[in-house]
Amino acid sequence: MFLDKIALILAIIGGLNWGSIGIFRFDIVAALFGGQDSMVSRIIYTLVGLAAIWCISLLFRDTRGKE
Repeated sequence: MFLDKIALILAIIGGLNWGSIGIFRFDIVAALFGGQDSMVSRIIYTLVGLAAIWCISLLFRDTRGKE
């Protein structure tokens, strides 16, 4: 499903951003879009969070019959 792939991509972006924060203390999203308080950064953080919530549903889906 298209939405599943978008959600996974956003969740991966969020995971990589958190990894860079944890390892290097560098927030890639904030650096690219004008700080953590900028509207664009806040939208990206929100989309990543919503994508992570969507990805929870992937854990509980039965995909054996669809392939």
